[in-house]
Amino acid sequence: MKRKITLKDIARELDVSISTVSKALKNSEEIGRDTKDKIQAFAKLYNYKPNNIAISLKNKRTRNIGVIIPDIVHHFFTTVFRGIEHYANDKGYNVIVCVSDESFNKEVINMEMLANGSIDGFIMALAGETQLKNDYNHLRVVTEQGIPLVLFDRVTDEIQCDKVIINDETAAYEVVKKLIKAGRKRIALITTEGYLNVSAKRADGYYRALKEHNITVDKKLVLHLPYQQMDETKSKKFFKDNKVDAVLCVNEIFAVKCMGIAQKLGHRIPEDIAFVGFTDGILSHFATPSLTSVDQHGEIMGETAAQMLIDKIERDHENEEEEVFETKIITATLIERASTPEF
Repeated sequence: MKRKITLKDIARELDVSISTVSKALKNSEEIGRDTKDKIQAFAKLYNYKPNNIAISLKNKRTRNIGVIIPDIVHHFFTTVFRGIEHYANDKGYNVIVCVSDESFNKEVINMEMLANGSIDGFIMALAGETQLKNDYNHLRVVTEQGIPLVLFDRVTDEIQCDKVIINDETAAYEVVKKLIKAGRKRIALITTEGYLNVSAKRADGYYRALKEHNITVDKKLVLHLPYQQMDETKSKKFFKDNKVDAVLCVNEIFAVKCMGIAQKLGHRIPEDIAFVGFTDGILSHFATPSLTSVDQHGEIMGETAAQMLIDKIERDHENEEEEVFETKIITATLIERASTPEF
């Protein structure tokens, strides 16, 4: 099905601002007759139809924010939501949360359900299946109608909007560098499928640290696990077949479960194998031994995302020639615990 033409398409084709197109289609006296006629004729030629749901969402303030997260299993997403709700409530906004369960279809349905005039904007992290399909048209429809959207953690360059991320690549690089300085040479990476952008960036940091210290990259020391469940058979085989002295995991669930597997195979932690995981959640605190973690500062990320969204909602963009989008990067922090030697 042919994609509907948007305000942004008309602006690009006629080399004018989105604001000018919007005003011309509303027959505003601020726009000259020649420009107005040209824009209106172009819109009629290409059968431009305004997105009434999006217009309703833009023009009616509900003081509600829609949040879509991929799951509620990972502690990180719950901390982000807590930060969003804390900041939004302080500003007089309510928060409606939906869970996509890593499903593209559920993400689309959630967005359509919320975009019925009941919210003022969206905050979301992309579902794993959305990144796998690389299909962001449901986001594009909203953003091209001027509806505020902030992506956090799992983001894409395909969509122009505000974003909040951590320094994933650098954080992983610094962890591996510390492990190398502590004398570890056989450092494994336990990660998800590469289409998840955060996992790919953390893998980049892992590879960079090894290469800078002249350690040959051994592909056998990189274990890819499904992001939605733990494959214990695959993990057991990995630790049986490979000699490793340190492991970097892209999330704490992988880290804690793999620590348990390594211990059952007779490995001492951290004497034989050191473990580090991303996300400083409850599991990290209560694992045995306690897990050294990369704190992603989920609450700060949530507060930052909420601030960016509410600023956009409350700012009048009608007179802006071109909207400016920002990506804010939060610096992760390494929390050292008993699963690693003293760095």
